[in-house]
Amino acid sequence: HDCGLYLLISLLQALNGFVLVVTSEGLIFYSSHTIQDYLGFHQVDVIHQSVFELIHTEDQPEFRRNLHWALDPPLTPEGPSPAAGKSQDSAAVVCKPDQLPPENSSFLERSFVCRFRCLLDNSSGFLALNLQGRLKFLHGQNKRSEDGSVLPPQLALFAISTPLQPPSILQIRTKNMIFRTKHKLDFTPLACDAKGKIVLGYSEAELRMCGTGYQFVHAADTLYCAENHVRMMKTGESGLTVFRLLTKDNRWKWVQANARLIYKNGKPEYIVATQRPLVDEEGGEHLRKRPMHLPFTFTTGEALLYQSTHPLPGFPDLFQSKGKPSKFQKPSCSHGGHSQENGIDPQSLLGTVMRQDKAMH
Repeated sequence: HDCGLYLLISLLQALNGFVLVVTSEGLIFYSSHTIQDYLGFHQVDVIHQSVFELIHTEDQPEFRRNLHWALDPPLTPEGPSPAAGKSQDSAAVVCKPDQLPPENSSFLERSFVCRFRCLLDNSSGFLALNLQGRLKFLHGQNKRSEDGSVLPPQLALFAISTPLQPPSILQIRTKNMIFRTKHKLDFTPLACDAKGKIVLGYSEAELRMCGTGYQFVHAADTLYCAENHVRMMKTGESGLTVFRLLTKDNRWKWVQANARLIYKNGKPEYIVATQRPLVDEEGGEHLRKRPMHLPFTFTTGEALLYQSTHPLPGFPDLFQSKGKPSKFQKPSCSHGGHSQENGIDPQSLLGTVMRQDKAMH
């Protein structure tokens, strides 16, 4: 059994794509873990979710059509409602096995193209995938009809999803090093997966010890990252962010990241960031394209999130902490000092830059 599992994992890694199983209602029953290498979503994030939340609006009718055994699904209202993410029963037709063509019939084979949301694609936010497979009965669901009787197994789409455009050598080199980090709402690091520890060189204890996550961000990228942090706090997702992280051996590593809020009981609880390492040439190209402007002003109040306590000429005292402890304050990193120096909060953006400078020298 272990040998078979190892072989399956090896085959998935070698496959240029990922496995996807979608029920007739449009729910993702299974996805291989390699979906993260192509779309940036973790396996556990998509299973039991509506596949239509990942598909481009214009391509949703085509996907829905291919879920139906006769390529003729019942009409549904234009634009699925938010509630449709959990159940698409109105779009699914319950069929008895004897009403369907044989499972090995070529009539149930599927090959079509759809654009999927991609957290790793910086051009359009979508990746065109070719889905090739067939409709097969999904057993063991034990679903019941309104009268309480057990429904027979229904057809589901079993497909291999591969990018239309073959990956470049650069993408092949970096896709297997995608890593995820977990943060508090102020971006304080909480956890890092195994690949992240390899890329950055830190242990989880070392990441947590420094308090603010901005301690690891290059000074020239700090305000750019802060702008996307504010956007994420407002919208739930940062959008693609390319910046430099300080590794344990004091080198700067370019990464392309997408951070999003994770909610519990309707309230944001923590942040998960999916990050892909880039080579210096890629990072430099992104830097040249970056708009050079101050992302926000202190007069909006957004800068209070970062607790800047350094007196700034022309700004009133109400934007300073006035000596009151901040709910975002953390113990200082061991190499950065343990108290405010020259009136600068070590947890502020300015403070992290100064501590970073000490670490580098």
